[in-house]
Amino acid sequence: MSNYRFKAIRASQAAEHDVFSFAATPEQILGFAEIERVGREEDGQLRGFQRHQIASHIKEIRDYMSRDDALLPNAVIVAFIGSVKLKELGDGIVEVSISTTKGKPGFVVDGQQRLSALSGIRKPGFQVFVSALICKNYNELRQQFVLINNTRPLPKTLIYELLPNVEGLPARFTARKFSARIVDRLNFTRKSSLRGEIRQHTNPQGVISDTAMQKLIMNSASDGAIREFIKEENFEDLAYEFVNEFFQAVTSVFGSEWVGMNPKTSRLRHGAGLVAMGFVMELLYSSEGATTRAEFEPGLELLKPYTAWTSGQWRFSEQDERPWNGIQNTPSDIDLLANYLVRSLKKALRRPRKVANA
Repeated sequence: MSNYRFKAIRASQAAEHDVFSFAATPEQILGFAEIERVGREEDGQLRGFQRHQIASHIKEIRDYMSRDDALLPNAVIVAFIGSVKLKELGDGIVEVSISTTKGKPGFVVDGQQRLSALSGIRKPGFQVFVSALICKNYNELRQQFVLINNTRPLPKTLIYELLPNVEGLPARFTARKFSARIVDRLNFTRKSSLRGEIRQHTNPQGVISDTAMQKLIMNSASDGAIREFIKEENFEDLAYEFVNEFFQAVTSVFGSEWVGMNPKTSRLRHGAGLVAMGFVMELLYSSEGATTRAEFEPGLELLKPYTAWTSGQWRFSEQDERPWNGIQNTPSDIDLLANYLVRSLKKALRRPRKVANA
């Protein structure tokens, strides 16, 4: 079928958008709308936006919908890009014409699990409500997806991974969007020291927390080296190279405590360790002018004897000594570890200078 017609109720909302609702069968919806799941192209570019299917959730819905008395009042939200025409019929009623001659013009924004469940059972004539809107382009569609789902139980990792590819979001997303873009580059650039290491929705095999890496970058952009880069035209490239060079040095200096490790086997790979090491990165930049691997390595070598990433004890003070894995990903523990690392590194940096001046 290449054309669909429905009578719909039109809502008066934003002047530049058409919003309307109608009833359709699951087969009809899947005939004019795609469920475009998030993924990566071979070159690392993001495609799609929907999370992957949750088999247990779909089974629960399917088991319920198989009953004769099953009801589904929740609407499926579909966004259209082109190939849709509205004809006014009066009193808020419109005739919706959807053409699929050039492909499916609709994209499921919300309700994909329900729709997937319904597509697997036979209920002739069963209809669900469709709440629809018409978008100008694919960016606006992604923008609507993020805004609609941000207050719903959608994985934050998916929201954050989509941010770099969406324009026109509220100001509260700005810092997170920049950091998410740098994390994307660190995770998918071929020569990156962290390539494939960061756990994201499209890279679930990664072991490093994407939110911890974003926090490290946001801290630097707020009051650190990256904040100074922002005045440069190529500040995003400078930010990426800066963080990339630092973790090249971390890999070199802390090799056995980094390579092949995960947050349970090394606190250097742990969220608390990553954020705390961000402050080490900042200290080496501000005091030593370090921006490259070669410039970061000497300072990290000085810090190494004070660390207990995979074994031993953290000696924060005479009263506070903890086993290597006693650090948790809490604000208080992150502050404790960050202050300890910075304090220890400052002491280590002063020591050779005193000897040299003696």
